[in-house]
Amino acid sequence: MITPHTKGILYVLLSAVTFSLSTVFAKYITSTSPIHGIEVSFVRFLIGFIISSGYIVIHKMSICPNNVPLVLTRAVSNTVAVILFFVGVQYTTVTNANMLNMTYPVFVFVLAPLFNKERIIKINILYLMITLAGTYLVILPHYSTINIGDVYSFLSAIISAIAVVALRESRKYDSTSIILFHLMTIGLVINGIAMIPVFTIPDSVTFVYMLFSGLSAYLGQAFFTAGFKFIDATSGSILSSSRIFIAASMGIYFFNDSFATNIIIGGLLITVALIGVSLEEHKDIH
Repeated sequence: MITPHTKGILYVLLSAVTFSLSTVFAKYITSTSPIHGIEVSFVRFLIGFIISSGYIVIHKMSICPNNVPLVLTRAVSNTVAVILFFVGVQYTTVTNANMLNMTYPVFVFVLAPLFNKERIIKINILYLMITLAGTYLVILPHYSTINIGDVYSFLSAIISAIAVVALRESRKYDSTSIILFHLMTIGLVINGIAMIPVFTIPDSVTFVYMLFSGLSAYLGQAFFTAGFKFIDATSGSILSSSRIFIAASMGIYFFNDSFATNIIIGGLLITVALIGVSLEEHKDIH
């Protein structure tokens, strides 16, 4: 008999696996075809729109949000973050893209007080410094050779933090399904407009891989949401950091990603910071 806690752990780990798989498909697409990362992210929003719209229709729900500014902030920031992330995957490694994107929880706890006027937890500033140090080691910038994909991936983390903070606040006024519907709808429109200059008609095989990437990303979100129903936020946050190492393993296996000493140390520093802020949130709640 699987206990609820064990079920929660499995769901969160499955979310890490499916999120990582999404980037593997995206990297394969953008490295073997003329398809741009923006077009890959568009399919993610398209699949999410179809599923979230179907849920709204089946349950005959009103789509009017109670707090429009917060829902819009969540939708726009998440859209920008997703686009930046998939473009980042196109230009850097699967390992680096996931590792840099996973720094977002640290920025959540730094930015949250600016939105909800909660007190600033001073030790989180230390974790931010550790995160930045880890990020520096992962990117290891040389002004003449800095990888633009690393920059996009890191920026996606900062924008993701804004999206998460907006989500936390918007949940006080609107249901998850309404927020998700508007996120996917607005994301589809913004991503669609951004895709116009780079749009290329994919061949049938590439299109299937695009569907796999989009569906994997959606399943990752679904597993992540389901997992947090059975375990506390702290455990879930720590477990979700496993995506760093799962994605790195996939990147090495499928694309021979470099896993040099600086990347290993940087990944460990980022993981330490993620665990630290998760434990601080747990202490703050209790």
